[in-house]
Amino acid sequence: MTAANTTALAITELRAALGADALLTDVAQLNVYECDGFTIPRAAPDAVAFPRDTPQVSQAVRILLKHKIPMIPRGAGTGLAGGTAAVSGGVVICTSRMKTIHAVDLRNRWALVDAGVANLALSDKIKGSGLHFAPDPSSQRASTIGGNAATNAGGIHTLKHGVTVHHILGLEVVLEDGSVHVLGGPMGHAAGPDFAGLFCGSEGTLGIVTRVWCRLVRRPAAFRTALAVFDDSQDACHTVGDIIAAGIVPAALEMMDGTMIRVVEEAFGFGFPAAAQALLLLEIDGIEAGLNEDLTEIQRIAKAHNARSFEGGSDARRRAELWSARKKAFGAIGRISPNYCTQDACVPRGRLPEVIARIAEICVSHKLRITNVFHAGDGNVHPVLMYDEADVAQTRSVLAASGEILRYCVGIGGTVSGEHGVGIEKMPYMRDMFSPDDLEAMHRIRRALVPLDLLNPYKVLPRDGVEIDLLSPRRHVPQ
Repeated sequence: MTAANTTALAITELRAALGADALLTDVAQLNVYECDGFTIPRAAPDAVAFPRDTPQVSQAVRILLKHKIPMIPRGAGTGLAGGTAAVSGGVVICTSRMKTIHAVDLRNRWALVDAGVANLALSDKIKGSGLHFAPDPSSQRASTIGGNAATNAGGIHTLKHGVTVHHILGLEVVLEDGSVHVLGGPMGHAAGPDFAGLFCGSEGTLGIVTRVWCRLVRRPAAFRTALAVFDDSQDACHTVGDIIAAGIVPAALEMMDGTMIRVVEEAFGFGFPAAAQALLLLEIDGIEAGLNEDLTEIQRIAKAHNARSFEGGSDARRRAELWSARKKAFGAIGRISPNYCTQDACVPRGRLPEVIARIAEICVSHKLRITNVFHAGDGNVHPVLMYDEADVAQTRSVLAASGEILRYCVGIGGTVSGEHGVGIEKMPYMRDMFSPDDLEAMHRIRRALVPLDLLNPYKVLPRDGVEIDLLSPRRHVPQ
């Protein structure tokens, strides 16, 4: 039987098992699923399945296993590393219709939700309780909790409150053989290996997350939000390091460069000075006592580094406005560039000034425009490389510059990713970060759990002899 016939038979079985409305096979519809938020590697799947619960996920996996067809887990598609592109063909298993919040236990501070529940939906559900689900990626209105767990997503407030893995008590997952397993649970990881921690951040390469036990934490009793504006981005970077060195750990500490300030201001009119070259947006939270003293010290540090203006306070409306500006920043880039690629390296915080300068040099050498908006407090840089995908040479320049940036950041003690994950985009640079023995240990774990290599193959871990061209990935992956 040919591969096409095998796929057709599997699709027929999937339709019978899940229902006719739970399967997409039309070519035009499949093109919607050829990429995630990182649009350069495009590879449409052979079909997209939409299970509504864990048993249906298990059914779909068993059918695909029987026919040896790759299966690619997907949530809302907001990923930024190409992790959902079907580079080896196969069927996308999309959990976006799994939207049930099964239980909320406020007394014990946990909630059990389906993988397809939107991040913000859980906190909205328990609004007024004094608790919330802390992870807050910029895409939180759309991104799903299952996807957050699969990529170990970060967010604006991770500097103090941590990334997704710090707020996951347990996972329900479906393995390559269709079996369903509970890892941890409402009481968290009690004994034995921390399998929930292993799966959180594995990007669908070990199993498909179907349900999540989320840790709920108390909302801070009080906050102060501050905005510092600078004429020099280097001054802003030095301010970041000195705030942390002073013993103050903000809940969030974000930076925008001059280009981004102007783009956001032209799009939304938040009142930012158009001539500014950098701004820091930060928040401190906790109990009321001590916040004013910390805010005064932050202002002193900013002024010592030549801040042209500084505002800070506890007005809830202004707070919402400022954070809205930050979360809308990436969308505003569409006003000045048809396409953009956001990088995601993490570097030692004390080296931010030189990192920003070196990234600018790299982009100039590749004749690319760049802007920056990033999580400065934890050294998670997000240089935004602007380009036009209609120009193939320019697209290849973006990929070359991105690789140079990542290798530079790893070379000074950083990592290839702070929060977006590895996916297919950063897979080659894992060799710069890990030794061959390290990578082999990771491969051994995957082989033990995914012996037939059907779960999201050719993602995260590089393979000897396989180099994938992101502009035509299907041609460069063994079929």
